[in-house]
Amino acid sequence: MITEKKNGPNINRAMEKIMPVLLFLIAAVSILTTIAIVYTLLTETIEFFKRVPILEFFTGTVLKPLSQNPEFGVLPLINGTIISSVIAMLVAGPIGIMTAIFLSEYASDRVRRMLKPMLELLAGIPTIVYGFFAFTFVTPLIREFFPSVEATNILSPGLVMGVMIIPMIASLSEDAMTSVPNAMREGALALGATKLEVTFRVVIPAALSGIIASFVLGISRAIGETMIVTIASGSSKNFTFDITQSMQTMTAYIVEVSGGEAPAGSTIYYSLYAVAMTLFVFTLIMNLFARYVSRKFREEY
Repeated sequence: MITEKKNGPNINRAMEKIMPVLLFLIAAVSILTTIAIVYTLLTETIEFFKRVPILEFFTGTVLKPLSQNPEFGVLPLINGTIISSVIAMLVAGPIGIMTAIFLSEYASDRVRRMLKPMLELLAGIPTIVYGFFAFTFVTPLIREFFPSVEATNILSPGLVMGVMIIPMIASLSEDAMTSVPNAMREGALALGATKLEVTFRVVIPAALSGIIASFVLGISRAIGETMIVTIASGSSKNFTFDITQSMQTMTAYIVEVSGGEAPAGSTIYYSLYAVAMTLFVFTLIMNLFARYVSRKFREEY
């Protein structure tokens, strides 16, 4: 018994010394992984820009990587990515925020417990299923009313991506609104404000940083979506603002190039990394801006 009592404190002291080291190593894995990814993107992107002028890449409106006289203008891909993301957010933004307002401010506990899991089921559907849904159902449905819409277009995947993002925006926004202290609601109601006024003048401003974060995550999800746009938007590298036409996004181009048509060491192979680096920088800048805006509103409220 005495030996067991002596061993107990020794084991505890050893665990106290080991756990911080173990936790540090686990935390370092994500940092090292990020550094490795950025290093790979940088080295391969630099190799690409040794072959293709950087100005031509970022200002060119023609992308023909497999032609006899290849051209590597990334603007068609950026254009397709932005348009599909804007369409998605026009769908997901209003519906998501209104759903969050209903769940947070108007729904009873019983209704909230029923609706929130049902809403989150949308987030569990594989994106390839969304892609085939956009291609086989949404596009034919749109063409019933607008025959000029092409069989592959950017409108259909944009709409379906919006539906896919709704649970993310609704859930995170609802969590932010629910965290607003009830004392703020009760104080506004005591001053004669209506339920709607409390929602839009008290709750939403107080939860604005969390709402902005949910929108940023939604936009990032739309920008990084691959399977839906690959299946439903086609592979035409058109630089156009006509949402009824086929376009290609940056992620869809990466899928196309990594499919085996580009031999390792070729210019088109390195263009994959240049596009991936552009996507990385694009998302990074957007997230940094969102953090600045979110912090600013948090300080104000």
